[in-house]
Amino acid sequence: MSAYPAWTPASRPGIIPLHPLTFGTILGRSFAALRQNPRVLLGFALVVQTVSYLVVLLAVGGVAIAAFSRLDTIPQGTDEFDAVLAGSTALTIITGFVLGLAAAALGVIVQGIVVLEVAHAAVAEKLSLGALWAKLKPVVWRLLGYVFLLTTAVILLVGVITLSIVGIWFAAPPLAVGLTVLIVVGAIPLTLWLSTKLLLAPAAIILEHATLLGAVGRAWTLVRGRFWAVLGVIVVINLIFGVVAQVVSIPFSLFGAGLSTIIAPTGDADVGSLIAVVGVSLIAQAATLVIQAVLIVVQSTASALLYIDCRMRREGLDLDLLSYVEKRDAGAAALPDPYRENVGRVMVRAPLGPQGAYGQPPAYGQPPAYGQPPAYGQPPAYGQPPAYGQPAAYGQPPAYGQPPAYAPPSGYAPPQSPAPVSDDTESAATGPDATRWTAPGASAPERRESPWS
Repeated sequence: MSAYPAWTPASRPGIIPLHPLTFGTILGRSFAALRQNPRVLLGFALVVQTVSYLVVLLAVGGVAIAAFSRLDTIPQGTDEFDAVLAGSTALTIITGFVLGLAAAALGVIVQGIVVLEVAHAAVAEKLSLGALWAKLKPVVWRLLGYVFLLTTAVILLVGVITLSIVGIWFAAPPLAVGLTVLIVVGAIPLTLWLSTKLLLAPAAIILEHATLLGAVGRAWTLVRGRFWAVLGVIVVINLIFGVVAQVVSIPFSLFGAGLSTIIAPTGDADVGSLIAVVGVSLIAQAATLVIQAVLIVVQSTASALLYIDCRMRREGLDLDLLSYVEKRDAGAAALPDPYRENVGRVMVRAPLGPQGAYGQPPAYGQPPAYGQPPAYGQPPAYGQPPAYGQPAAYGQPPAYGQPPAYAPPSGYAPPQSPAPVSDDTESAATGPDATRWTAPGASAPERRESPWS
């Protein structure tokens, strides 16, 4: 009795194939992921962007109106007027900076939600917004702290450089101008290099629960060897959205200018022209918000895919993901998070064009590709003739001039047809109509006719 294994369906495909990704796959799936869960990816990002923008705009505008309205009650040219003007300006700038940081924090939360969604979509899982937030909540303060420290470091660096240039300006203006040009030109490649090396740090915090310094080290390590691919994806995405933003903004600008000219051809502004210009500006701003929301989602998706690809190539994450998918689809419960398993493992992968591919020799102990000769001492592929001097596969014909793969062992002779009985007095009957038969104890055989004669 033998039991056949139960049939199990194939694993559900995710948004990416579970093997190291190519440049085109990462770039294409960064945009295609919007279709996976648009309510969470695009809807959540768009709502957060809109709310944060309106809050910042209304709050900064309200503070500015309340602060600068005091100047109407103070005579111009007095010390009190200058003090109130300086204080109102500083208050407006500080309010805008603080609310801008709050809006950036909301953008970071959006990025975390998108990274988690993409990580689960890679293994064909679709989670709700509440479930994604539950997974992000334990590390959200760590993620915000990383962004805050990075922003503070950039602001301090820019402030120190600015103060140094201003100090040099008072001593030697030409030297200050030259240094400014050199710093601006050198800041472009430096910014690209640092942003690329640190791009995967948020993903390490979100998916691995890494510490701040640990996330920086992980990002630095994972990008090693994939720097140009990571930089290329980010640059291409930003160029695409830059072109889209220009294509969207230019028609609105031209339409607003033409509309104001039609309404007020003499240049005298009235209520109608102002309403028209404001309406066109609001529509253009709404389109910009949509583009920014999509940009955040695509950039976050690309960073998540780059993180997964770098870990696949360096740590064999694809093996962990495949094992997780197989166990989950087989009905296993309480599986560990595959993204937190084997963190830091180093694996050496075969180069592109693996051994055994068409035209390549197979690896030792591995079957060759169909139509390819096997390695020396290895069995051929099923249905292929063996190499000369090599044994044939079981059930396959041997090579020309070679013995069969499984010859009978020595000492055993295959069954042969019985030899004819010889007799000194009478020749053996050879015709089909007669047989020879000797009774036990008889000295001479008797001849009997065949009943079929």
